[in-house]
Amino acid sequence: MSNPAGVEIIGPLHDRYDEILTPDALAFLAELHRTFEQRRRALLVGRAERGAALAGGGLLDFLPGTRNIRDGEWRVADPAPGLVDRRVEITGPTDAKMTINALNSGAKVWLADHEDANTPRWENVIEGQLNLRDAVARTLEFTSPEGRRYRLNDGELPTIVVRPRGWHLTEKHILVDGERSSGSLVDFGLYFFHCAKAQLARGSGPYFYLPKLESHLEARLWNDVFVLAQQRLGLPLGTIRATVLIETFPAAFEMEEILYELRAHSAGLNAGRWDFMFSVIKKFRTRGRDFLLPDRNAVTMTAPFMRAYTELLVRTCHKRGAHAIGGMAAFIPSRRDPEVNEAAIAKVRDDKRREATDGFDGSWVAHPDLVPVCREVFDAVLGERPHQLDRTRDEVRVTAAQLLAVADTPGRTTEAGLRNAVSVGIQYLASWLRGSGAVAVFNLMEDAATAEISRSQVWQWLHNDVVLDDTGDKVTRELVERIADEEIARLGPDPARYAEARALFMEVAVADDFVDFLTLPAYERMA
Repeated sequence: MSNPAGVEIIGPLHDRYDEILTPDALAFLAELHRTFEQRRRALLVGRAERGAALAGGGLLDFLPGTRNIRDGEWRVADPAPGLVDRRVEITGPTDAKMTINALNSGAKVWLADHEDANTPRWENVIEGQLNLRDAVARTLEFTSPEGRRYRLNDGELPTIVVRPRGWHLTEKHILVDGERSSGSLVDFGLYFFHCAKAQLARGSGPYFYLPKLESHLEARLWNDVFVLAQQRLGLPLGTIRATVLIETFPAAFEMEEILYELRAHSAGLNAGRWDFMFSVIKKFRTRGRDFLLPDRNAVTMTAPFMRAYTELLVRTCHKRGAHAIGGMAAFIPSRRDPEVNEAAIAKVRDDKRREATDGFDGSWVAHPDLVPVCREVFDAVLGERPHQLDRTRDEVRVTAAQLLAVADTPGRTTEAGLRNAVSVGIQYLASWLRGSGAVAVFNLMEDAATAEISRSQVWQWLHNDVVLDDTGDKVTRELVERIADEEIARLGPDPARYAEARALFMEVAVADDFVDFLTLPAYERMA
């Protein structure tokens, strides 16, 4: 395989990889890297500086310098084909089996995840691109080791929306001029290059979910990427559409600005609740009781600061003609345990009913069995309408103080909560290091976002001298170490399989320095 000048492939080249890593596609990635890499790095520096200011006592507020945008009269582009009715969206990684099951699920949209539900092993990155291309061509098939065959249904399939990795992640297997490429641009660029025109020919388009943005300047960078990409392939401005996950605390204060930066390419905003909780902990982890969250499972969407966040998101989106998409309930059904299944469906139904009633235009599920539940709830509210953009929620007035009211969250800090955080973190990392980024643990679907909550909460409790409400024990490194050993012992007779995951969890949960994302050291440990 002949690579363009300055491009080096470090990863092994397996069967059909040359169909994705073509010279023209790699040249496209190289142009993206050379054009935008310095801006990406500068924005990450800006993140660090902002984080240091918050750790030093600063607070977040709506930006005074962009008041003209918030007060101005403007709207985003009208919804693109395939993104008009989004009442139920299913999420999941892009392995062949999940791709087929998601596209056969009956959902309106499939979030094809190269981020939190995916481990960025080289094989996952490239084979995921192959699966996407084959899915667009309707040729994707899969046979399990047990001999069960999977194929795509005939007829209409969900709209594919690809979630690339966040700006903070790199791709170590593709070097441009001796530098690692951006994971974001690799995931975006390969899909766009190979599938954009094919999607347009099918009456859809190249659509994306953008994760982990912390400012409208990061949205502006994405918009500039989109403009260049469309020019290179000769596509009209606005062909690309992107939904931004508002899943960082700073981004919650810049929702309108983010929509404005992407307005020709915008498909709305999503309430990425789990990463949002993680971001709250991360940004204010050193600030004591004012920003201390109780047990993870006690923090619901009715907590005052979470309520303010979702109300503001719906109000902002509908004010600007953009879709507001709800988050993922972590509960998953069980086909073996009727009691667990009934409880999970009831909790998901309640969660989706709250979102639909609040004005969301659709929401996420993580399992095909939950698609009918979500659709039923939104059908009851929407009826024949494809969305409820006309419900502008003019009565909503959310202040910065309401978004910052983390201390008003009800709940306790308990040993059970600490044990859950340690066990979930270790179990998830063990799976992640083996190549799977979406894991069922304790009847909940865990991904990188929920694992981040687990480890960051342990760090926050430890470094803020939290005393557990139920036992009176102070959270110390020794207590966390003991609980880790006890929880691993409960998982089975082979504790050695969790040794690397335990070491990594301790690195990101109890060390003096807080690692921004657990996937950063985890990626370096991955072969």
